[in-house]
Amino acid sequence: MHSNQADLSTTTQNSEPLTANQLAEVRTDLATDRTVMAADRSLMAWVRTGLSMISFGFTIYKLLEGFQESGKVHPDGLSPKNVGLLLIGLGSLSIITGTIEYWQRLGGLRGNQPVSRLTPSFVMALVWSILGVAAFIGILARLI
Repeated sequence: MHSNQADLSTTTQNSEPLTANQLAEVRTDLATDRTVMAADRSLMAWVRTGLSMISFGFTIYKLLEGFQESGKVHPDGLSPKNVGLLLIGLGSLSIITGTIEYWQRLGGLRGNQPVSRLTPSFVMALVWSILGVAAFIGILARLI
């Protein structure tokens, strides 16, 4: 939280009324905090959706790979491997998209208030972006 919020509690304890400028500054800081928390929630929703697609794609890929190896499924052009690869790619893309959106959103806030872009949710989104792309490339390399 911002230091102005601590100033608010100090001035209210002294029973001194806040000026309009002080109130506006406190309210702006609180609005910035709410916007940052909303951006964090949006990023985590992107990551959650992307991870669901990646895990579902990987599950389809591995399950149907086992069926093909046992001879129970006939390989064709629209193989389940392609569907799995598509879901892994889309999941990775959604995490990357959410990470870029988050970076831009916080960049816009930095023009008005001091906001750190290096948050735990951003770091985790970067990690999952890299892992998703690595999984996509790994499976694609096995198919080629």
